[in-house]
Amino acid sequence: MTSAVAPAVPQVELSADEARRIALRAQGFLGAPDRRCGVRGVLRHLGAVQLDTISVLARSHELIPYARLGAVGRKPVEEAYWTDTHAFEYWSHAACILPIEEWPHFSFRRRAYRARPHWHHDLSQSAYDQVVKQLRAEGPLTATELGGAKNKGEWWDWSESKVAVERALMYGEVVCVERRGWKRVYDLAERAVPGELLHDDLDDLECLRRLVRLAGEALGVGTRADIADYHRLKGEQFDSVVADSGLVPVQVEGWSKPAWADPAALASAPRGRHRTTLLSPFDSLIWERARTERIFGFTHRLEAYVPRPKRVYGYFAMPLLSGGRLLGRVDPAREGGTLVAKHASLDTPKAVEPMAVALREAAEWVGCDQVRVERVTPARLQAPLTAALA
Repeated sequence: MTSAVAPAVPQVELSADEARRIALRAQGFLGAPDRRCGVRGVLRHLGAVQLDTISVLARSHELIPYARLGAVGRKPVEEAYWTDTHAFEYWSHAACILPIEEWPHFSFRRRAYRARPHWHHDLSQSAYDQVVKQLRAEGPLTATELGGAKNKGEWWDWSESKVAVERALMYGEVVCVERRGWKRVYDLAERAVPGELLHDDLDDLECLRRLVRLAGEALGVGTRADIADYHRLKGEQFDSVVADSGLVPVQVEGWSKPAWADPAALASAPRGRHRTTLLSPFDSLIWERARTERIFGFTHRLEAYVPRPKRVYGYFAMPLLSGGRLLGRVDPAREGGTLVAKHASLDTPKAVEPMAVALREAAEWVGCDQVRVERVTPARLQAPLTAALA
């Protein structure tokens, strides 16, 4: 009979404010941004940038570097992700862009996909082999070029070739080498992934140890659930490697559960200039709701999939970050050269000026020369916000 090993007693205590500032610095929102490394530097720093089909001001993978670096060009963003074998798309927190050097560390997930006993779509081996054969002969292709993305049914009714190429992507035999009109362009991994990285040699524990460490560095400080959720690991997977991950056990004021921190984040006090910006709901600073509430005292929910009558803040409400705090949110839209604040919800009158700053900057970034405010909550702040934008 074996007894459970007691968790290490935290030797470091952090105030709630210290934890918040550590998290902001780790995510690139406190201190001077690394403009020299640009979008690629942001990706490596975060370890994962989530993809999503929704596009309001821009798609989420564009909003992530914008929030940290300012008005980076949209073409450089795309080139940073999908040229020179710099990155690859795979399942991490969700569908994400990941630094190419992490390819070997997702071999545990590729093995798990290959071992799955069943799928939601039936697929013949001949269809799978045909897709791989066609890519080998013809080079990079979209699902449409491989034989069609859909059958004639509903949107989820994929064609056999689409099922095959997506399965090959999950297995690691195929990668997405670019996005063309938001469609994935597929090619064989053997052509797209550098040879020194194209292997599944690492065992599961080594993969998990690396991803736990990366998540801890990207978050700065986090609980078991925070760190595991970053790359969608299971709690028991986190437990199996955290002791060897290099993360340091800490106790955070007001947090009811144990936490771990990146030792580099503890080495110096987080100082520097705070960024004022609008955040994508899919930004890794806020993508885990319980953590956002614990650190910022701010509740946020993406309402794009909520029926319109039940929405409180709007279809794609973007939280406002300023001074290291989340001060409100705005549901934006574009009408020609006008950025429209369909609903701005401000938690305090002190949010008026930062919201105006963030809206003006966002408008300029997407090529709008005017900002119009339709609705503000509370209503008494509509006139001050409109005046601040004048």
